Amino acid sequence: MSIQKTAAVLAAAIAGGYGFLRYYPAFGGNQSADDRAAYRGRAENFAGKQFQYPAAWVTDSGAKDIRLSHKATVPRAKLPVAVPDFDMRTEGAAVTWFGHSGVLLAVCGMQILIDPIFSPRCFPMQWIGPKRFTQPTVSPEDLPQIDLLLLTHDHHDHLDPQTIRALDSRVRQYAVPLGAEKHLLRWGIAAAKIRCLSWWETAEFDGISVTATPTRHFSGRRFIDQNRTLWCGYMLHTDCGQIYVSGDGGFGGHFAEIRKRCGKTDLALMECGQYNSRWHWGHLFPEESVQAAEILGADTAIPVHWGAFVLSDHGWDDPPERFVRAAQKTGIRVMTPHFCETVDTAHPEKAAERWWRSYV
Repeated sequence: MSIQKTAAVLAAAIAGGYGFLRYYPAFGGNQSADDRAAYRGRAENFAGKQFQYPAAWVTDSGAKDIRLSHKATVPRAKLPVAVPDFDMRTEGAAVTWFGHSGVLLAVCGMQILIDPIFSPRCFPMQWIGPKRFTQPTVSPEDLPQIDLLLLTHDHHDHLDPQTIRALDSRVRQYAVPLGAEKHLLRWGIAAAKIRCLSWWETAEFDGISVTATPTRHFSGRRFIDQNRTLWCGYMLHTDCGQIYVSGDGGFGGHFAEIRKRCGKTDLALMECGQYNSRWHWGHLFPEESVQAAEILGADTAIPVHWGAFVLSDHGWDDPPERFVRAAQKTGIRVMTPHFCETVDTAHPEKAAERWWRSYV
């Protein structure tokens, strides 16, 4: 093949790949110049075409990645998976953890779903990508009516188009960080159902105030759109207490700022998994997750972001084991429910079984 033909084939392949990444529906939507202008008016950390973590908050906790578990990244034994009780009567909030970061909160009469993913793989095409090793006992169609669906960022293990489409008919409202609304719109979600938030913005949902909080992370669903959408956590201000959703992100000064602006946390859903030294800036070691919960003043914490997908190289049970051991040095009560088990946050002692220790 001549040089000219080789160059033409290469150019066509590059153009085809770019077109696929940009326009294949499962990768989501794209921002326009008008969208970016609107983001600049609402987000101090938006510059050019990208969101950024403020340099003033960059700090090192001093924690090291000291692994406690020497088990494989995927359990050899089948892990226990419960059947959720969506009608549980509670004195606090009812929490159902579906594995990874998927959580359903029943609080103050509302059903709030966080970062759901029920697909077998966390990737737009279901024939490639990280495969789930624990399957929920329920499907999207089995969930109750969802009053509010919270999305923390647009990575594939947190924002899954198959799950969103399957759930949409039973979801009343969505709250998403700036830019992520374009993905939902691309998948046919009605604009009237979506509230997009910048850091520190607060929206009201049937008596519950939701504030988008900073995290030290990044975004992007394809190689050509890094940091074009915002990433965040959430603080839920409810009559039943304050509930913090950490989202993904490394250690930084934003935790102290959240405590300063939002006050003390009653329950914290803390990222705890998929870490290593290479991307430590974007994910917490378990000890840092506990340290962050302390800074937030959390009374009770639940470690999430583990137990479903292999996205790093640590033992599958390393996250909860290190989290629990670090928390023993604090006054934080740690709840570790089984997959799909519904627990009452008013009784953390009933979800204190460290069940993973019985499985290899």
